Amino acid sequence: MHSEEVVYNGKIRLELKKNLIISLLVGVFIGGTIVLSGYAINGLKFPILSTLIFFPVIGAAFIAILPKEKEELIKFSALVISIFELILSLPLYLSFDKTTSQMQFREEYLWIPQWGIKYSLGVDGISVLFVLLSSLLTVLCVTVSWREIDKKIKEFYASILLTHTAMIGVFMSLDIFLFYIFWEAMLIPMYLIVGIWGGPRRIYSAIKFFIYTFVGSLFMLVGILVLFFYTGSSDILHLMRIHYPYKMQLWLFWAFFAAFAVKVPMWPLHTWLPDAHTEAPTAGSVILAGILIKMGAYGFLRFNLPMFPEATVNMKPFMMILSVIAIIYGALICLIQKDLKRLIAYSSVSHMGFVTLGIFALNQQGIQGGILQMLNHGVVTGALFLCVGMLYERAHTRLIAHYGGVATVMPAYSAFFMTFTLASLGLPGTNGFIGEFLILLGAFKAWKLMSVLAATALIIGAAYMLWLYQRVFFEKTNPEFLRHIHGYGDLNSREILTLLPLALAVVWIGFYPNALLGFMDVSVKELINHIVHIGAIR
Repeated sequence: MHSEEVVYNGKIRLELKKNLIISLLVGVFIGGTIVLSGYAINGLKFPILSTLIFFPVIGAAFIAILPKEKEELIKFSALVISIFELILSLPLYLSFDKTTSQMQFREEYLWIPQWGIKYSLGVDGISVLFVLLSSLLTVLCVTVSWREIDKKIKEFYASILLTHTAMIGVFMSLDIFLFYIFWEAMLIPMYLIVGIWGGPRRIYSAIKFFIYTFVGSLFMLVGILVLFFYTGSSDILHLMRIHYPYKMQLWLFWAFFAAFAVKVPMWPLHTWLPDAHTEAPTAGSVILAGILIKMGAYGFLRFNLPMFPEATVNMKPFMMILSVIAIIYGALICLIQKDLKRLIAYSSVSHMGFVTLGIFALNQQGIQGGILQMLNHGVVTGALFLCVGMLYERAHTRLIAHYGGVATVMPAYSAFFMTFTLASLGLPGTNGFIGEFLILLGAFKAWKLMSVLAATALIIGAAYMLWLYQRVFFEKTNPEFLRHIHGYGDLNSREILTLLPLALAVVWIGFYPNALLGFMDVSVKELINHIVHIGAIR
């Protein structure tokens, strides 16, 4: 009789959970429909960017006051908040004017009157795409952490939401001081995510990550202050229109380089990344790979290229050489990795080398390819880290040698992993192909030798990714692995729904890249025309 009561109560709890999920999803759908309708009626005369920035902060505060015993409520609350944030970001995509390079959805308020510092926000065809990517990946970070995180749950989800706020704040800021505040604010929740919920060496990795990025940011702060006192303005758009003396450009180029190169990370400032990726929880790795390291490349596009064009052109050979070293070095190191996460982490060093190679080719194809590859890398590498996290939940090991025969017991998982593997090595028809093609085309126009050397890494990339897949999925089945996954089996519905959006993005962008290239086309042309007008490129 007692067992029957337990079963009955379990069914009631399951039914209540299903009803809660349905109610929350319906509420999100209705609320999102109302919001979108309101934007359409008001002609988007609504502080949508501020709403996107501060809604997760309010959500994190709400989660913080929930009783820690209500774990399911905390998780569902984080899910609803992140989904609603994604819905709030859709008007940026649906109502964006692709025919202009001007900043859109502008918000501007006087913040510190005595210094003329403003709270100024806006997005163009470059930054808007990263806001959308960040909103999507935040939802997936919530879902993938459902079973992985089992301590300090509300603090974890609050940290995820606060990290999202800081990251999109970077992409929206049009004031250098506001930009710096969001840039530094991101360090705190990310440090906590790695340091509290990471692996055995989490403290070492968190401190290393913090020191590298913080020290680099101090150089950028010096550069910001120089710009402010030289011009008397903190408006990024105004600072772009000023022609600075060449020597000043050169010093400022390196000041901002210190912050952005660490964040990318460019060789040889990359050593914090593999440690942080390896020790971070799955959601932390997704945030690092998907968005955080893109902030460095975005900084080059927003500051170094438009503000210091002559210095950028003169440093172009040096930056392209560093990029190619990162591409080849990262690919070769992947061949000897024994840990799944470290292999994917070093592949990020190689892929981000392609991004900076395209950016510093300083032509339309290279820069567009670099931006597109930043987005592609966020999708593909974020998905690979999600896959590794799901496998780790089952076997509790990341060593490649401990696996084998996964395809025989997890066919759906194997199909998803193969999709992301092929995208990572740039197979035509996937999103990875068009980005790398544009980058190599742009680099070939800028410096043929660097393009040829970078292309060799495509062969190495195919070698390490296909070899990884062969060892994990097709070699003789490991009995120890089978014992570990007993009770888990193949992907459940939550995990499938987590990976499916990214798999669809791989195919969608692969066959229809103009869906993203159309956003950035005018903005990139304007950036190049600006450099030409300054006289840096003739």
